[in-house]
Parts: sequence; C-alpha cells; structure tokens
Amino acid sequence: MSTKDSNPQIETQRLLLRRFKASDSDMITFLRTDKVVTQYIDRAESEANQSGLKFIARINVGIENKSLFSWAITEKGKDVMIGSICLWNISKDRKTAEVGYDLHPDYQKKGIMNESLVAVIQV
Repeated sequence: MSTKDSNPQIETQRLLLRRFKASDSDMITFLRTDKVVTQYIDRAESEANQSGLKFIARINVGIENKSLFSWAITEKGKDVMIGSICLWNISKDRKTAEVGYDLHPDYQKKGIMNESLVAVIQV
C-alpha cells in the first residue's frame, strides 16, 4: 500500500471510489443497519446505530493515522454512495489486511464489489 496519499481516489471502468462526505451519512446508516446488508456481519447494535457522521469522523481518524483505508463506492458520473470498502487490521509490515465491505441490495450481484476489491488491492 502506497503511503504517498493516505487514501487515494480510485477509478475503475464503472466506479469511482472516494473519501466519505457528510452527504453519505444517510446511506452509511442504512448500510450499517439494513438486515439484508448486515446478515453476515457480527456487529454490536450500538456500533451499527452510530450516526453516519460519527462513523465518517471515526473513519477519517483511522485514515489519518494510516491504521485503515476506506472508500465510498459510487458509480462514475453519479456522486451517490452505493456501498463502501475498506482495508483494516493491517499488519505491521503492511503486507496483509482484512477487507470490509457493504453494498446496497439494489447493486448486489453485478460485479461491483469484485471490481472495487481488485482496484483497492492494486493501490
């Protein structure tokens, strides 16, 4: 993972992965609480119900500390968040990390997360 930009914007064929913005707050809250999106995630309810703005603030601290990397997923030409992807629990040698992701149900099964993951691990 490059350290030049602590969280670079990434473009793929169909997507733009960017830093979170305050306007993403409602979508973040939806993605963290929707039963379909979270069915396989073991997350404390208090953490899930954290406001989108508090989540963005926490993520930005992690990005600045270089303890994680996180992106809002949008379609190119549309600045509406449809999901997110992150690298966290990064090893000291920065060669391994855990991946976290979520995606609005309307966009699942379209290869969006695969496209996002391939782009993120190439940064």
